[in-house]
This record gives sequence, structure tokens and C-alpha cells, in this order.
Amino acid sequence: MLLHAAGQEITDDAVTKVLKGAGVDVDSARVKALVASLAGVDIADAMTKAVAAPAVAAAPAAGGGGDAAPAAEEAPAEEEDDDDGGFEGLGSLFG
Repeated sequence: MLLHAAGQEITDDAVTKVLKGAGVDVDSARVKALVASLAGVDIADAMTKAVAAPAVAAAPAAGGGGDAAPAAEEAPAEEEDDDDGGFEGLGSLFG
């Protein structure tokens, strides 16, 4: 996200420099996998979806209805939204 915000190309070298700058021990295989998984991903669109997702998930909890029927109706909606924007496994790069 830092590289995208700075208008820089997301390459193995650029990601490695960012991680090293943050004091992270860099695994080059994971960096290559990350860069490959981001190829063709519209990062701005993926970030917009990621920001919107928690708000949508919090809405049923805010209602506090406790009625089981609406929760059952929401389950298929979650199955339809199976697109994670290419960010699966990103947490493993930093943890």
C-alpha cells in the first residue's frame, strides 16, 4: 500500500526495500509470491473494498436483533462475495 500511495511500481526490489526499512527480515520467496499475487490487481479498488467490508460486517451486530432468520439470509451474501482482491495470505508475510 505504501508503494501504491507513493506512485511506485510494485516490484520485488521495491517491496524488499520497504520491508528492510521497517526492520523486517525479508524472505525473498514470499516477496516474489506477493508481487506475483498482486499482478493485475487494482490496488485502489481492493483497498476501497477492504475498507467497506468491516462496515458491512458490523451492521448486523449493531442491530442487536438476535433473530436467527436474518442471519440465515445473510449467509448466501457472504458466499457470493468470495473475491479477496488478491490479498490472501498477506498477513503471513509480516508475522
